[in-house]
Amino acid sequence: MLKKSILITTAIIILAAAAFIGTSIYTLYSKKEISVDPKLKEISGIEFDKKQRLWAINDSGDKPKLYRLNKDGSIAKEILVTNAKNIDWEDMTQNKFGHFFLGDFGNNKNDRKWLTIYKIENPIDIKGNTTEAEIIKFTYPELDGTPVTPEQRNYDLEAFVALGRHLYLFTKNRTEPFDGITKVYKVGDHAANFNAELIDSFKTCTTMEKLCWITSAALSPDRKKLVLLDSTSIWLFENYKGDKFFSGDVSRIDLGIVTQKEAITFYDDNTIVFTDEEFKGIGGNAYFIKLDEVTKNVIRKVSTLKSAEK
Repeated sequence: MLKKSILITTAIIILAAAAFIGTSIYTLYSKKEISVDPKLKEISGIEFDKKQRLWAINDSGDKPKLYRLNKDGSIAKEILVTNAKNIDWEDMTQNKFGHFFLGDFGNNKNDRKWLTIYKIENPIDIKGNTTEAEIIKFTYPELDGTPVTPEQRNYDLEAFVALGRHLYLFTKNRTEPFDGITKVYKVGDHAANFNAELIDSFKTCTTMEKLCWITSAALSPDRKKLVLLDSTSIWLFENYKGDKFFSGDVSRIDLGIVTQKEAITFYDDNTIVFTDEEFKGIGGNAYFIKLDEVTKNVIRKVSTLKSAEK
């Protein structure tokens, strides 16, 4: 009797796990729109140009190039940034004027002293297949030459946005033990050498670092919504003031199964596009979601907090 009970319990657990995995796969793949060209096997940043055409960049190991994608995910055009290097390109963003910014600031070992951002004109304004960039350099003032101890390893970077005349950088936390905090630094958006200014921080989770690493960021065209991407979620920030992104409402959108999600942007104020890298037949796609159609798990509602304080 006991053996039969154990077998039934095991079967129930297996069925429940299978149902959970199936639901998680559907949650992600129901949002799939296109499969990305295999040449973009390590896609790390995406943006739409002024004609709403999608551009992408690869992570380290590729040439300093941007790729425009057709609607079927194939490559329509390539642009080489002639005065750039792709040491570790990790994200792409644009300002309200349409300038693109390419972030060469990956810092896995937390040992790169000076990091680079390349600023170019909007790709539709580039004649031909090459362009030159305005070069922005920055460093973290905290990196004073002394060794970075394990609990301080929060100088890797894979996400940024442009607001006003500044760029806002969201760190990829590699602390040991992992504390789940992404820090926000600010630098100027023009050619110069900057000391990045620490202005804020936000804790995602502390369970498993690979589930909580911030790998990309985006602002909505109206600049009223910020999203941060990790391997399972989109973190949505709304109703903030100025550049105090974490001062307003916070929600989490579940993206289903774990894949290497590395790039996110807005198509319009209600539509988010994100991509993942292909690994053993999983991923390598672009996914579209509508904010007014997805479930948002509320983490903090400022209006509710204010009401409770009265």
